[in-house]
Amino acid sequence: MSNDRISAAEPGDPIDVTPPVWAASPDRPDEDDGPRPPMSGRRKIVLGSVAVVVLAGVIGVGIWGAGIISQQDTKMTTPTKVAGLTRDNSSEAEATAEDLRAAFAAGIDLNESVGAVYTDPAGANRSVLFFGGTALLWSPAKDLDTLFTLVGDENGEVAGVHEVPAGDLGGVMKCGTTPVDDGGSMAVCGWADHGATGMALFPSRTPEEAGKLMREMRGVLQTRD
Repeated sequence: MSNDRISAAEPGDPIDVTPPVWAASPDRPDEDDGPRPPMSGRRKIVLGSVAVVVLAGVIGVGIWGAGIISQQDTKMTTPTKVAGLTRDNSSEAEATAEDLRAAFAAGIDLNESVGAVYTDPAGANRSVLFFGGTALLWSPAKDLDTLFTLVGDENGEVAGVHEVPAGDLGGVMKCGTTPVDDGGSMAVCGWADHGATGMALFPSRTPEEAGKLMREMRGVLQTRD
């Protein structure tokens, strides 16, 4: 055997049990060095704060995701009767509804869109012009604001836009007013959730009256699977 090789230990030779250098390193204390020093109070607070932030983020994402799942499978229709109103099937009304539908569908990406004019038995000046559609909306409030901007581009800036109760279907609903040719104004209300959005013009009604009627209409116009 070459002298350059380390010879195997012969029987009876003492066995070297000296621990390797890393075992005694100060960076890796063993059990003989005693217990580790307790975590400082400041470090506990920092770690606790991080844990709370992470947990809150997880919960927030879960709630947001649940909202999307529960609202995404939505259908929008324009039945003959809704909230005491009757759909106007005249050629003039259908043309007006189609113009509105096309104008606003071009401004917001929708899978399907609808439009209709509904007459009120209380008077011809109280007809409601409705348009809306379905899509997966990641930011409903932002998309609803886009619709209000589009209404402003068509009819004049919508003033006094404020949030109102959205009703059992959830999401966000807002109302405001837009100018009309005679110098007055008419109410505008709309809603949006993660599966649909809709808006209507309410001549001869206050925003409060329009908001109530919008919730009633939505409960019929919008359905979920």
